[in-house]
Amino acid sequence: MSDQIQFIVEKLNQEPFRKNYNLITFDSLESTQLLQLLNDVLGEIDPKHAVDIREELPEQTAKRMLSLLGILKYKPPGSISDLSAFRQGLVTGSKPVIHPVLHWLLQRTNELKKRAYLARFLVKLEVPAEFLQDDTVADINKQYEELMEAFKNLHKECEQLKTSGLSTAEIRRDITAMEEEKDQLIKRVERLKKRVETVQNHQRMLEIARQLRLEKEREESLAQQKQEQKNQLFHAEQRLQRAQLQLKEMHHAVVDSKPESLMKKLEEEINFNSYLVTEKIPRELETKKNSTYFLQKVVVEPAMSQSDLSVLETKINEVNAQINQLIEKRMMKYEPIDSKFSMYRQQASIISRKKEAKAEELQAAKEEMSSTERQMLQKTSQARELEGSEVLRGDEFKHYVNKLRSKNTFYKKKRLEIAEITAEYGILQRTEELLKQRHEAIQQQLQAIEDKKGISGYSDTQEELERVSAVKSEMDEMKGRTLDNMSEMVKKLNAVVAEKKASLAPVIKELRQLRQKCQELTQECDEKKIQYDSCAAGLESNRSTLEQEVKGLLEECVQEESNYRYVNCMKRNLEIQLQRAKEEMKAYVSPDPQERRKAVREQYTRMILEQENLGKKLREKQKVVRESHGPNMKQMKMWQDFEQLMECKRECFLKQQNQTAIGQVIQEGGKDRLVL
Repeated sequence: MSDQIQFIVEKLNQEPFRKNYNLITFDSLESTQLLQLLNDVLGEIDPKHAVDIREELPEQTAKRMLSLLGILKYKPPGSISDLSAFRQGLVTGSKPVIHPVLHWLLQRTNELKKRAYLARFLVKLEVPAEFLQDDTVADINKQYEELMEAFKNLHKECEQLKTSGLSTAEIRRDITAMEEEKDQLIKRVERLKKRVETVQNHQRMLEIARQLRLEKEREESLAQQKQEQKNQLFHAEQRLQRAQLQLKEMHHAVVDSKPESLMKKLEEEINFNSYLVTEKIPRELETKKNSTYFLQKVVVEPAMSQSDLSVLETKINEVNAQINQLIEKRMMKYEPIDSKFSMYRQQASIISRKKEAKAEELQAAKEEMSSTERQMLQKTSQARELEGSEVLRGDEFKHYVNKLRSKNTFYKKKRLEIAEITAEYGILQRTEELLKQRHEAIQQQLQAIEDKKGISGYSDTQEELERVSAVKSEMDEMKGRTLDNMSEMVKKLNAVVAEKKASLAPVIKELRQLRQKCQELTQECDEKKIQYDSCAAGLESNRSTLEQEVKGLLEECVQEESNYRYVNCMKRNLEIQLQRAKEEMKAYVSPDPQERRKAVREQYTRMILEQENLGKKLREKQKVVRESHGPNMKQMKMWQDFEQLMECKRECFLKQQNQTAIGQVIQEGGKDRLVL
């Protein structure tokens, strides 16, 4: 606290305050003097607040200071959590309230001056929505917002120019260079003037050249205006096409729909827009404001090093861990396991998330539809601009659409057939792979059984038999002598094969039993799957029914809430009217003449009497004007005749003077002839 007071005293003793305080004199200031000192500091930041607090009420002073501190974004310290206590301390001039404010203001005076200057132009004036329904007020508000944006841009440019680093020496050098160029141009113009003066009719040529330059500038401006008008015409045609398209869609909607469907569609649109206005957009706006606030706070704070960031991250992790622990404790304490509210809360949160997702999908679909409509209009305009292109209309377009639909159905049918064939091909390919794997497994099992029974190589022998049979056929053709030997070998091999088959018969029988069991299990699995699908469909239908009920209840709640607000407003209006009627009756019945004069009836009576007196005076004035109208018109006619008479006399006098002058000239000419 002592360091804070010492800092305040040092700043107050410097420019522009120059108070010459020390710690003792500053600490001995009374509450009024302390408030005046705070007001002087605020007046230095914003000159509008440079007033004497003795000339205004304490409540007005506190309100004015609080408004400025709010604009400057001052937050009371942690020891003063109650705003009413802070306001009371500001009214009474309490030192624990004033000293932190002074310390905060004197720390960042230049920054706060800039903020107060910007607040005069950037603090938006909130206009009620009912006033914005007026076109004039809406236009003025729009101009006000545009001027505010223009001021923001100009201020940013000014700040950029201030921080651009241009020195005064460079500016002076640029000014001297431009002055030298100006002198050179003046000398050059003088030399050209001297050259032109020797040419005949140079003034006329200069005038023609100036007119030519003006005409060229006018031609450029006209070309620019022509281009602007072409752009405006193009935009107007696009707006007309959009309006015609909307009109056609509305005609189709009106022809194909009923009043009930239209009302239902309007109710759905109103519900969606009300959800956007009341829930979605305010939530997004709040998040944007919070993020903007945090970003501004980060921008205002000084630059942070990596060590500061690591310290902040550790603090954030600790706080998150504490929050999680508190949440777990609260859940263990206040939310038992068998509570049904958790399920309802979960369902409500799921429904709200689904609602938000569907609203976002609908918004995206609307934006996509609008972009598609714009693209369609652009393509239509391009098609009209192309030579020889025709835009289908009416029956031709319907025939074209029907043709496309038939082709689309044929395409979908063929595509479905291709998909079925592809699926069948995949199944067959998979069956082939399974058969190959099964064949390999059987071969391995057969080889293992052969090894176990001591007859390994039977399959190889069979393959060898096939090979030998092929060789035998060839050898029979070539040499018939080896036929008997090969027949005996075949008999032996057949006997061996029969023995192997007899030994493998039990294994094949067991394999058949396993296959039958596999089929039974597969059938049972299919039945269980059918039961699961039916149960899932029933649960899904129950869920959709519950969602519809919840939606109906929410709509009913919103309707009842709107009815309640409407009835409450009507009640308030009736109470106000009743109160005004009571006050009027009280003032009318009151014996006090001053109170009677305040009554509306008395006021209107006085106004009626005043208007009657004014009408009487105006009628008297009208009567006087009517009586004097005839003489006045006669007098005006006499003055007009008199004016015409004087005009005739003046013309006669001028003619006489001209004739006299001509006669004198003729006489003088005759005298000169006689002298000659």
